[in-house]
Amino acid sequence: MAPYFIRNLIPRREKRVGTTPLVKVLRSLTWIQWAQYFSGWFAWTCDAIDFFAVSLSVSNLQTQFHKDTKSITTAITLTLLFRSLGAVLFGVISDRYGRKWPLVGNLVLVACLQLGGSFVQTFPQFLALRSLFGIGMGGIWGLAASTSLENLPVEARGIASGFLQQGYAFGYLIAAVINLYLVPSNSHGWRSLFWMASGLSFLAAFVRAILPESEFFVKAKLAEKAAGGPRKNKTKIFLRETKVMLQSHWKLCIYAVLLMTGFNFLSHGSQDLYPKYLTEGKLLSSHTATVATIIGNCGAISGGIFAGWLSQYIGRRLTIIIHVLWIGAFIPLWILPSKFGPLAAGAFFIQFGVQGAWGVIPIQLAEMSPPAFRATFPGVAYQLGNMISSASAQIEATGGENLRTFVTNNKGEREEVPDYAKVQGILIGCVAAFVVLITIIGPENHGSHFEKHKTAFEEGGGADEVAQDPSTMSEKGNPERSSSTGSTGEVDNDLPEKV
Repeated sequence: MAPYFIRNLIPRREKRVGTTPLVKVLRSLTWIQWAQYFSGWFAWTCDAIDFFAVSLSVSNLQTQFHKDTKSITTAITLTLLFRSLGAVLFGVISDRYGRKWPLVGNLVLVACLQLGGSFVQTFPQFLALRSLFGIGMGGIWGLAASTSLENLPVEARGIASGFLQQGYAFGYLIAAVINLYLVPSNSHGWRSLFWMASGLSFLAAFVRAILPESEFFVKAKLAEKAAGGPRKNKTKIFLRETKVMLQSHWKLCIYAVLLMTGFNFLSHGSQDLYPKYLTEGKLLSSHTATVATIIGNCGAISGGIFAGWLSQYIGRRLTIIIHVLWIGAFIPLWILPSKFGPLAAGAFFIQFGVQGAWGVIPIQLAEMSPPAFRATFPGVAYQLGNMISSASAQIEATGGENLRTFVTNNKGEREEVPDYAKVQGILIGCVAAFVVLITIIGPENHGSHFEKHKTAFEEGGGADEVAQDPSTMSEKGNPERSSSTGSTGEVDNDLPEKV
Protein backbone atom coordinates (compact mmCIF):
# COMPACT_ATOMS: atom_id res chain seq x y z
CA MET A 1 0.00 0.00 0.00
CA ALA A 2 2.79 2.42 0.86
CA PRO A 3 4.62 2.03 -2.47
CA TYR A 4 1.31 2.44 -4.32
CA PHE A 5 0.49 5.64 -2.45
CA ILE A 6 3.97 7.08 -2.99
CA ARG A 7 3.89 6.12 -6.66
CA ASN A 8 0.70 8.12 -7.11
CA LEU A 9 1.90 11.27 -5.37
CA ILE A 10 3.22 12.34 -8.77
CA PRO A 11 0.80 11.03 -11.43
CA ARG A 12 2.89 10.00 -14.41
CA ARG A 13 2.38 11.08 -17.97
CA GLU A 14 0.58 8.47 -20.04
CA LYS A 15 2.67 6.88 -22.80
CA ARG A 16 0.61 6.76 -25.96
CA VAL A 17 2.07 5.34 -29.17
CA GLY A 18 0.57 4.37 -32.48
CA THR A 19 -2.52 6.51 -31.99
CA THR A 20 -4.69 7.99 -34.69
CA PRO A 21 -4.54 11.83 -34.83
CA LEU A 22 -7.51 13.44 -33.14
CA VAL A 23 -8.56 15.43 -36.21
CA LYS A 24 -8.61 12.27 -38.31
CA VAL A 25 -10.65 10.47 -35.66
CA LEU A 26 -13.21 13.28 -35.52
CA ARG A 27 -13.51 13.31 -39.31
CA SER A 28 -14.19 9.57 -39.30
CA LEU A 29 -17.25 9.84 -37.04
CA THR A 30 -20.60 9.10 -38.65
CA TRP A 31 -23.54 11.47 -38.37
CA ILE A 32 -25.22 8.95 -36.04
CA GLN A 33 -22.26 9.10 -33.68
CA TRP A 34 -22.29 12.90 -33.78
CA ALA A 35 -26.06 12.99 -33.24
CA GLN A 36 -25.98 10.58 -30.30
CA TYR A 37 -23.17 12.55 -28.70
CA PHE A 38 -25.08 15.80 -29.20
CA SER A 39 -28.27 14.29 -27.74
CA GLY A 40 -26.42 13.37 -24.54
CA TRP A 41 -24.79 16.80 -24.37
CA PHE A 42 -28.12 18.54 -24.95
CA ALA A 43 -29.81 16.49 -22.23
CA TRP A 44 -27.11 17.48 -19.74
CA THR A 45 -27.38 21.12 -20.83
CA CYS A 46 -31.12 21.08 -20.17
CA ASP A 47 -30.48 19.54 -16.74
CA ALA A 48 -28.30 22.54 -15.87
CA ILE A 49 -30.87 25.07 -17.14
CA ASP A 50 -33.55 23.40 -15.04
CA PHE A 51 -31.38 23.32 -11.92
CA PHE A 52 -29.96 26.86 -12.07
CA ALA A 53 -33.39 28.34 -12.70
CA VAL A 54 -33.70 28.40 -8.89
CA SER A 55 -30.21 29.81 -8.21
CA LEU A 56 -30.82 32.68 -10.61
CA SER A 57 -34.27 33.36 -9.15
CA VAL A 58 -33.42 33.46 -5.43
CA SER A 59 -34.24 37.17 -5.06
CA ASN A 60 -37.48 36.86 -7.06
CA LEU A 61 -38.49 33.76 -5.10
CA GLN A 62 -37.86 35.61 -1.85
CA THR A 63 -40.31 38.27 -2.98
CA GLN A 64 -42.82 35.70 -4.25
CA PHE A 65 -42.91 33.56 -1.10
CA HIS A 66 -41.78 36.14 1.52
CA LYS A 67 -38.84 34.00 2.66
CA ASP A 68 -35.20 34.72 3.45
CA THR A 69 -32.19 33.44 1.47
CA LYS A 70 -31.61 30.44 3.76
CA SER A 71 -35.22 29.27 3.32
CA ILE A 72 -35.13 29.60 -0.47
CA THR A 73 -31.88 27.60 -0.69
CA THR A 74 -33.76 24.74 1.00
CA ALA A 75 -35.23 24.08 -2.45
CA ILE A 76 -31.71 23.62 -3.85
CA THR A 77 -30.80 21.28 -0.99
CA LEU A 78 -33.90 19.12 -1.48
CA THR A 79 -33.29 18.84 -5.21
CA LEU A 80 -29.74 17.63 -4.61
CA LEU A 81 -30.82 15.25 -1.86
CA PHE A 82 -33.30 13.39 -4.06
CA ARG A 83 -31.08 13.17 -7.14
CA SER A 84 -29.36 10.02 -5.87
CA LEU A 85 -32.72 8.20 -5.90
CA GLY A 86 -33.22 9.16 -9.53
CA ALA A 87 -29.68 8.05 -10.39
CA VAL A 88 -30.33 4.57 -9.00
CA LEU A 89 -33.75 4.25 -10.62
CA PHE A 90 -32.90 5.45 -14.13
CA GLY A 91 -29.35 4.04 -14.09
CA VAL A 92 -30.58 0.51 -13.36
CA ILE A 93 -33.29 0.80 -16.02
CA SER A 94 -30.72 2.02 -18.57
CA ASP A 95 -28.16 -0.69 -17.85
CA ARG A 96 -30.94 -3.29 -18.01
CA TYR A 97 -33.03 -2.10 -20.99
CA GLY A 98 -30.90 0.32 -23.01
CA ARG A 99 -29.95 3.99 -23.27
CA LYS A 100 -32.61 5.47 -25.53
CA TRP A 101 -36.08 5.24 -23.96
CA PRO A 102 -34.99 5.57 -20.31
CA LEU A 103 -33.35 8.91 -21.22
CA VAL A 104 -36.40 10.02 -23.22
CA GLY A 105 -38.71 9.21 -20.31
CA ASN A 106 -36.32 10.88 -17.87
CA LEU A 107 -36.32 14.12 -19.87
CA VAL A 108 -40.10 14.15 -20.24
CA LEU A 109 -40.50 13.70 -16.48
CA VAL A 110 -38.10 16.56 -15.78
CA ALA A 111 -39.89 18.81 -18.27
CA CYS A 112 -43.28 18.12 -16.66
CA LEU A 113 -42.00 18.76 -13.13
CA GLN A 114 -40.23 21.96 -14.19
CA LEU A 115 -43.44 23.15 -15.81
CA GLY A 116 -45.43 22.26 -12.70
CA GLY A 117 -42.96 24.18 -10.53
CA SER A 118 -43.70 27.34 -12.47
CA PHE A 119 -47.38 27.28 -11.49
CA VAL A 120 -47.05 26.78 -7.72
CA GLN A 121 -48.64 29.37 -5.44
CA THR A 122 -47.20 28.47 -2.02
CA PHE A 123 -43.72 27.76 -0.72
CA PRO A 124 -44.54 24.19 0.50
CA GLN A 125 -45.83 23.41 -3.01
CA PHE A 126 -42.59 24.74 -4.47
CA LEU A 127 -40.46 22.60 -2.12
CA ALA A 128 -42.52 19.50 -2.94
CA LEU A 129 -42.12 20.02 -6.70
CA ARG A 130 -38.37 20.64 -6.41
CA SER A 131 -37.97 17.45 -4.34
CA LEU A 132 -39.73 15.37 -7.00
CA PHE A 133 -37.77 17.27 -9.60
CA GLY A 134 -34.55 16.05 -7.97
CA ILE A 135 -35.54 12.44 -8.68
CA GLY A 136 -35.95 13.25 -12.36
CA MET A 137 -32.72 15.22 -12.56
CA GLY A 138 -30.76 12.45 -10.85
CA GLY A 139 -30.95 10.10 -13.80
CA ILE A 140 -29.88 12.42 -16.59
CA TRP A 141 -26.12 12.70 -16.05
CA GLY A 142 -25.35 8.97 -16.05
CA LEU A 143 -27.59 8.28 -19.05
CA ALA A 144 -26.31 11.30 -20.97
CA ALA A 145 -22.65 10.45 -20.33
CA SER A 146 -23.01 6.80 -21.35
CA THR A 147 -25.04 7.73 -24.44
CA SER A 148 -22.41 10.25 -25.55
CA LEU A 149 -19.14 8.48 -24.79
CA GLU A 150 -19.65 4.77 -25.39
CA ASN A 151 -20.25 5.27 -29.13
CA LEU A 152 -17.04 7.25 -29.71
CA PRO A 153 -13.50 5.98 -30.47
CA VAL A 154 -11.13 5.92 -27.51
CA GLU A 155 -8.94 8.71 -28.96
CA ALA A 156 -11.87 11.16 -29.00
CA ARG A 157 -13.21 10.49 -25.52
CA GLY A 158 -10.99 12.91 -23.62
CA ILE A 159 -12.02 16.07 -25.46
CA ALA A 160 -15.55 14.70 -25.83
CA SER A 161 -15.73 14.31 -22.05
CA GLY A 162 -14.64 17.91 -21.54
CA PHE A 163 -17.20 19.29 -23.97
CA LEU A 164 -19.93 17.02 -22.60
CA GLN A 165 -19.44 18.15 -19.03
CA GLN A 166 -19.52 21.78 -20.14
CA GLY A 167 -23.11 21.25 -21.16
CA TYR A 168 -23.57 22.05 -17.46
CA ALA A 169 -21.82 25.42 -17.77
CA PHE A 170 -23.47 26.10 -21.12
CA GLY A 171 -26.86 25.40 -19.54
CA TYR A 172 -26.06 27.82 -16.71
CA LEU A 173 -25.05 30.36 -19.37
CA ILE A 174 -28.35 29.94 -21.27
CA ALA A 175 -30.34 30.23 -18.04
CA ALA A 176 -28.43 33.41 -17.13
CA VAL A 177 -29.12 34.96 -20.55
CA ILE A 178 -32.83 34.11 -20.26
CA ASN A 179 -32.87 35.58 -16.77
CA LEU A 180 -31.08 38.69 -18.02
CA TYR A 181 -33.33 39.51 -20.97
CA LEU A 182 -36.61 37.55 -20.83
CA VAL A 183 -37.52 37.60 -17.13
CA PRO A 184 -37.42 41.41 -16.62
CA SER A 185 -39.31 42.09 -19.86
CA ASN A 186 -42.55 40.21 -19.15
CA SER A 187 -45.21 40.22 -16.46
CA HIS A 188 -44.72 36.56 -15.50
CA GLY A 189 -41.25 37.17 -14.03
CA TRP A 190 -39.32 34.15 -12.78
CA ARG A 191 -42.00 31.75 -14.05
CA SER A 192 -41.02 32.50 -17.65
CA LEU A 193 -37.53 31.12 -16.97
CA PHE A 194 -39.09 27.86 -15.76
CA TRP A 195 -41.29 27.68 -18.87
CA MET A 196 -38.31 28.08 -21.19
CA ALA A 197 -36.39 25.42 -19.27
CA SER A 198 -39.31 23.00 -19.51
CA GLY A 199 -39.69 23.57 -23.25
CA LEU A 200 -36.00 22.87 -23.89
CA SER A 201 -36.21 19.62 -21.91
CA PHE A 202 -39.16 18.49 -24.05
CA LEU A 203 -37.06 19.33 -27.13
CA ALA A 204 -34.13 17.27 -25.80
CA ALA A 205 -36.49 14.31 -25.28
CA PHE A 206 -37.71 14.62 -28.88
CA VAL A 207 -34.13 14.74 -30.23
CA ARG A 208 -33.18 11.55 -28.38
CA ALA A 209 -36.43 9.81 -29.42
CA ILE A 210 -35.75 10.16 -33.16
CA LEU A 211 -32.22 8.73 -32.87
CA PRO A 212 -31.42 5.00 -32.73
CA GLU A 213 -30.43 2.99 -29.69
CA SER A 214 -26.78 2.98 -28.61
CA GLU A 215 -24.65 0.71 -30.80
CA PHE A 216 -23.35 -0.95 -27.64
CA PHE A 217 -26.82 -2.26 -26.80
CA VAL A 218 -27.68 -3.06 -30.41
CA LYS A 219 -24.65 -5.36 -30.63
CA ALA A 220 -25.61 -7.00 -27.34
CA LYS A 221 -29.12 -7.70 -28.67
CA LEU A 222 -27.71 -9.15 -31.91
CA ALA A 223 -25.34 -11.39 -29.98
CA GLU A 224 -28.24 -12.52 -27.82
CA LYS A 225 -30.30 -13.33 -30.91
CA ALA A 226 -27.42 -15.26 -32.49
CA ALA A 227 -27.11 -17.30 -29.29
CA GLY A 228 -30.69 -18.52 -29.54
CA GLY A 229 -32.96 -15.59 -28.85
CA PRO A 230 -33.78 -13.53 -25.73
CA ARG A 231 -33.64 -15.18 -22.37
CA LYS A 232 -36.61 -15.11 -20.03
CA ASN A 233 -34.50 -14.76 -16.92
CA LYS A 234 -32.56 -11.63 -17.88
CA THR A 235 -33.77 -9.77 -14.80
CA LYS A 236 -32.42 -12.53 -12.57
CA ILE A 237 -29.14 -12.43 -14.48
CA PHE A 238 -29.02 -8.65 -14.07
CA LEU A 239 -29.57 -8.86 -10.30
CA ARG A 240 -26.99 -11.62 -9.96
CA GLU A 241 -24.40 -9.69 -11.96
CA THR A 242 -25.11 -6.57 -9.92
CA LYS A 243 -24.33 -8.54 -6.76
CA VAL A 244 -21.11 -9.84 -8.31
CA MET A 245 -20.10 -6.31 -9.28
CA LEU A 246 -20.72 -4.94 -5.78
CA GLN A 247 -18.74 -7.77 -4.19
CA SER A 248 -15.82 -7.14 -6.53
CA HIS A 249 -15.84 -3.36 -6.60
CA TRP A 250 -17.20 -2.18 -3.23
CA LYS A 251 -13.99 -0.28 -2.45
CA LEU A 252 -14.19 1.44 -5.81
CA CYS A 253 -17.80 2.40 -5.09
CA ILE A 254 -16.83 4.07 -1.82
CA TYR A 255 -13.92 5.87 -3.47
CA ALA A 256 -16.10 7.16 -6.33
CA VAL A 257 -18.63 8.61 -3.87
CA LEU A 258 -15.86 10.38 -1.91
CA LEU A 259 -14.41 11.77 -5.15
CA MET A 260 -17.77 13.06 -6.32
CA THR A 261 -18.54 14.53 -2.89
CA GLY A 262 -15.46 16.71 -3.22
CA PHE A 263 -16.26 17.66 -6.80
CA ASN A 264 -19.87 18.56 -6.03
CA PHE A 265 -18.85 20.75 -3.10
CA LEU A 266 -16.37 22.41 -5.47
CA SER A 267 -19.03 23.07 -8.09
CA HIS A 268 -22.06 23.99 -5.98
CA GLY A 269 -19.97 25.91 -3.47
CA SER A 270 -18.67 28.19 -6.23
CA GLN A 271 -21.90 28.55 -8.24
CA ASP A 272 -25.19 28.08 -6.42
CA LEU A 273 -25.05 31.24 -4.31
CA TYR A 274 -22.74 33.24 -6.57
CA PRO A 275 -25.38 35.68 -7.92
CA LYS A 276 -26.56 36.34 -4.35
CA TYR A 277 -22.95 36.80 -3.23
CA LEU A 278 -22.49 39.58 -5.80
CA THR A 279 -25.76 41.38 -5.10
CA GLU A 280 -25.70 41.21 -1.28
CA GLY A 281 -22.00 40.80 -0.51
CA LYS A 282 -20.62 43.17 -3.16
CA LEU A 283 -23.74 45.33 -3.67
CA LEU A 284 -23.78 44.86 -7.46
CA SER A 285 -27.06 45.14 -9.36
CA SER A 286 -28.89 41.99 -10.45
CA HIS A 287 -28.10 42.81 -14.07
CA THR A 288 -24.37 43.22 -13.36
CA ALA A 289 -24.31 40.03 -11.28
CA THR A 290 -25.90 38.11 -14.13
CA VAL A 291 -23.30 39.46 -16.58
CA ALA A 292 -20.52 38.34 -14.21
CA THR A 293 -22.17 34.91 -14.05
CA ILE A 294 -22.16 34.72 -17.85
CA ILE A 295 -18.46 35.64 -17.95
CA GLY A 296 -17.73 32.98 -15.35
CA ASN A 297 -19.49 30.36 -17.42
CA CYS A 298 -17.48 31.34 -20.49
CA GLY A 299 -14.42 30.47 -18.42
CA ALA A 300 -16.05 27.21 -17.38
CA ILE A 301 -16.75 26.15 -20.96
CA SER A 302 -13.23 26.95 -22.17
CA GLY A 303 -11.65 25.25 -19.13
CA GLY A 304 -13.68 22.08 -19.53
CA ILE A 305 -12.89 21.64 -23.21
CA PHE A 306 -9.19 22.37 -22.68
CA ALA A 307 -8.92 19.96 -19.74
CA GLY A 308 -10.70 17.19 -21.62
CA TRP A 309 -8.24 17.52 -24.50
CA LEU A 310 -5.25 17.74 -22.13
CA SER A 311 -6.30 14.64 -20.19
CA GLN A 312 -5.97 12.54 -23.33
CA TYR A 313 -2.21 13.21 -23.30
CA ILE A 314 -1.11 13.57 -19.66
CA GLY A 315 -3.74 11.42 -17.95
CA ARG A 316 -6.97 12.09 -16.09
CA ARG A 317 -5.70 12.56 -12.54
CA LEU A 318 -2.81 14.87 -13.40
CA THR A 319 -5.17 17.08 -15.40
CA ILE A 320 -7.60 17.28 -12.48
CA ILE A 321 -4.84 18.15 -10.01
CA ILE A 322 -3.44 20.93 -12.22
CA HIS A 323 -6.85 22.58 -12.56
CA VAL A 324 -7.68 22.31 -8.85
CA LEU A 325 -4.35 23.95 -7.97
CA TRP A 326 -5.31 26.65 -10.49
CA ILE A 327 -8.49 27.24 -8.43
CA GLY A 328 -6.46 27.78 -5.27
CA ALA A 329 -4.26 30.34 -7.00
CA PHE A 330 -7.24 32.48 -8.08
CA ILE A 331 -9.36 32.41 -4.90
CA PRO A 332 -8.04 35.87 -3.82
CA LEU A 333 -9.08 37.45 -7.14
CA TRP A 334 -12.47 35.78 -6.76
CA ILE A 335 -13.31 37.16 -3.31
CA LEU A 336 -11.20 40.28 -2.54
CA PRO A 337 -12.17 42.88 -5.20
CA SER A 338 -15.28 45.02 -4.92
CA LYS A 339 -15.56 46.26 -8.52
CA PHE A 340 -17.21 44.47 -11.42
CA GLY A 341 -14.09 44.08 -13.63
CA PRO A 342 -11.83 42.21 -11.17
CA LEU A 343 -14.77 40.20 -9.83
CA ALA A 344 -15.73 39.08 -13.34
CA ALA A 345 -12.10 38.14 -14.04
CA GLY A 346 -12.01 36.15 -10.82
CA ALA A 347 -15.21 34.35 -11.82
CA PHE A 348 -13.73 33.51 -15.23
CA PHE A 349 -10.51 32.04 -13.84
CA ILE A 350 -12.15 30.22 -10.92
CA GLN A 351 -14.70 28.57 -13.20
CA PHE A 352 -11.95 27.75 -15.72
CA GLY A 353 -10.38 25.66 -12.96
CA VAL A 354 -13.58 24.26 -11.46
CA GLN A 355 -15.13 23.12 -14.72
CA GLY A 356 -11.72 22.25 -16.14
CA ALA A 357 -11.34 19.65 -13.40
CA TRP A 358 -14.98 18.63 -13.93
CA GLY A 359 -14.41 18.23 -17.65
CA VAL A 360 -12.35 15.12 -16.97
CA ILE A 361 -14.95 13.52 -14.71
CA PRO A 362 -17.31 11.93 -17.30
CA ILE A 363 -14.51 9.94 -18.96
CA GLN A 364 -12.65 9.32 -15.68
CA LEU A 365 -15.76 7.75 -14.12
CA ALA A 366 -16.66 5.88 -17.32
CA GLU A 367 -13.18 4.33 -17.54
CA MET A 368 -13.10 3.66 -13.80
CA SER A 369 -16.54 2.06 -13.74
CA PRO A 370 -17.31 -1.65 -13.95
CA PRO A 371 -17.93 -1.71 -17.75
CA ALA A 372 -21.38 -3.31 -17.64
CA PHE A 373 -22.68 -0.63 -15.26
CA ARG A 374 -21.55 2.54 -17.01
CA ALA A 375 -24.91 4.27 -16.52
CA THR A 376 -25.63 3.15 -12.96
CA PHE A 377 -22.14 3.43 -11.42
CA PRO A 378 -21.15 6.95 -12.53
CA GLY A 379 -24.69 8.29 -12.09
CA VAL A 380 -25.15 6.93 -8.57
CA ALA A 381 -21.64 7.95 -7.47
CA TYR A 382 -22.20 11.42 -8.86
CA GLN A 383 -25.60 11.87 -7.25
CA LEU A 384 -24.59 10.42 -3.88
CA GLY A 385 -21.81 13.00 -3.90
CA ASN A 386 -24.48 15.55 -4.76
CA MET A 387 -26.57 14.38 -1.83
CA ILE A 388 -23.71 14.71 0.64
CA SER A 389 -22.85 18.18 -0.69
CA SER A 390 -26.49 19.25 -1.00
CA ALA A 391 -26.31 21.69 1.89
CA SER A 392 -23.46 23.72 0.38
CA ALA A 393 -25.71 26.68 -0.51
CA GLN A 394 -27.32 26.61 2.94
CA ILE A 395 -23.90 26.36 4.59
CA GLU A 396 -22.81 29.48 2.75
CA ALA A 397 -26.10 31.28 3.45
CA THR A 398 -25.86 30.47 7.17
CA GLY A 399 -22.20 31.47 7.24
CA GLY A 400 -23.05 34.78 5.60
CA GLU A 401 -25.74 35.49 8.17
CA ASN A 402 -23.34 34.92 11.04
CA LEU A 403 -20.16 36.33 9.52
CA ARG A 404 -20.67 40.00 8.62
CA THR A 405 -18.51 42.68 7.07
CA PHE A 406 -18.76 46.32 5.96
CA VAL A 407 -18.60 47.58 2.36
CA THR A 408 -19.02 51.04 0.81
CA ASN A 409 -22.23 51.43 -1.19
CA ASN A 410 -22.89 53.71 -4.19
CA LYS A 411 -23.68 56.62 -1.86
CA GLY A 412 -20.26 56.38 -0.22
CA GLU A 413 -21.75 55.04 3.01
CA ARG A 414 -20.49 52.05 4.98
CA GLU A 415 -23.05 49.22 4.93
CA GLU A 416 -23.07 45.93 6.84
CA VAL A 417 -23.49 42.91 4.54
CA PRO A 418 -23.11 39.09 4.77
CA ASP A 419 -19.46 38.15 4.28
CA TYR A 420 -20.12 35.59 1.57
CA ALA A 421 -16.65 36.21 0.13
CA LYS A 422 -14.82 34.90 3.19
CA VAL A 423 -17.27 31.99 3.61
CA GLN A 424 -16.89 30.88 -0.01
CA GLY A 425 -13.11 31.36 0.06
CA ILE A 426 -12.71 29.13 3.12
CA LEU A 427 -15.10 26.47 1.79
CA ILE A 428 -13.57 26.28 -1.69
CA GLY A 429 -10.02 26.30 -0.31
CA CYS A 430 -10.72 23.34 1.99
CA VAL A 431 -12.61 21.43 -0.70
CA ALA A 432 -9.85 22.01 -3.26
CA ALA A 433 -7.28 20.51 -0.87
CA PHE A 434 -9.53 17.47 -0.34
CA VAL A 435 -10.05 16.98 -4.10
CA VAL A 436 -6.30 17.05 -4.76
CA LEU A 437 -5.70 14.43 -2.06
CA ILE A 438 -8.53 12.09 -3.09
CA THR A 439 -7.49 12.34 -6.75
CA ILE A 440 -3.86 11.51 -6.00
CA ILE A 441 -4.67 8.30 -4.12
CA GLY A 442 -7.29 7.13 -6.62
CA PRO A 443 -7.17 4.81 -9.63
CA GLU A 444 -7.03 5.61 -13.32
CA ASN A 445 -7.88 3.36 -16.25
CA HIS A 446 -6.88 5.70 -19.05
CA GLY A 447 -7.84 4.40 -22.48
CA SER A 448 -10.15 1.63 -21.29
CA HIS A 449 -12.13 -0.09 -24.08
CA PHE A 450 -15.23 -0.36 -21.91
CA GLU A 451 -17.46 -0.70 -24.97
CA LYS A 452 -16.04 -4.18 -25.64
CA HIS A 453 -17.37 -5.69 -22.43
CA LYS A 454 -20.59 -7.53 -21.75
CA THR A 455 -23.77 -5.74 -20.71
CA ALA A 456 -25.31 -5.98 -17.27
CA PHE A 457 -27.99 -8.42 -18.46
CA GLU A 458 -25.42 -10.92 -19.79
CA GLU A 459 -23.77 -13.60 -17.69
CA GLY A 460 -20.28 -12.41 -16.83
CA GLY A 461 -21.16 -8.71 -17.00
CA GLY A 462 -20.63 -8.23 -13.28
CA ALA A 463 -17.18 -9.83 -13.58
CA ASP A 464 -16.15 -7.37 -16.33
CA GLU A 465 -15.90 -10.05 -19.01
CA VAL A 466 -15.23 -9.07 -22.60
CA ALA A 467 -18.02 -9.78 -25.07
CA GLN A 468 -16.87 -12.25 -27.72
CA ASP A 469 -13.37 -10.85 -28.05
CA PRO A 470 -10.78 -13.61 -27.45
CA SER A 471 -7.88 -11.28 -28.28
CA THR A 472 -8.36 -9.41 -25.01
CA MET A 473 -8.60 -12.49 -22.80
CA SER A 474 -5.86 -13.49 -20.39
CA GLU A 475 -4.49 -17.00 -20.02
CA LYS A 476 -7.12 -17.80 -17.42
CA GLY A 477 -9.93 -16.60 -19.66
CA ASN A 478 -10.65 -13.36 -17.84
CA PRO A 479 -10.73 -10.00 -19.62
CA GLU A 480 -7.75 -7.71 -19.27
CA ARG A 481 -9.57 -4.45 -18.71
CA SER A 482 -6.49 -2.25 -18.66
CA SER A 483 -4.46 -3.71 -21.51
CA SER A 484 -5.95 -1.77 -24.37
CA THR A 485 -2.73 -1.04 -26.25
CA GLY A 486 -4.23 -1.29 -29.70
CA SER A 487 -5.28 2.34 -29.88
CA THR A 488 -3.93 4.07 -26.81
CA GLY A 489 -0.58 2.48 -26.16
CA GLU A 490 0.42 1.94 -22.54
CA VAL A 491 -2.21 2.74 -19.94
CA ASP A 492 -2.19 3.06 -16.20
CA ASN A 493 -1.65 -0.29 -14.53
CA ASP A 494 -3.17 0.84 -11.23
CA LEU A 495 -6.49 -0.97 -11.48
CA PRO A 496 -9.55 0.27 -9.56
CA GLU A 497 -9.49 -2.92 -7.48
CA LYS A 498 -6.35 -1.60 -5.75
CA VAL A 499 -8.19 1.29 -4.13
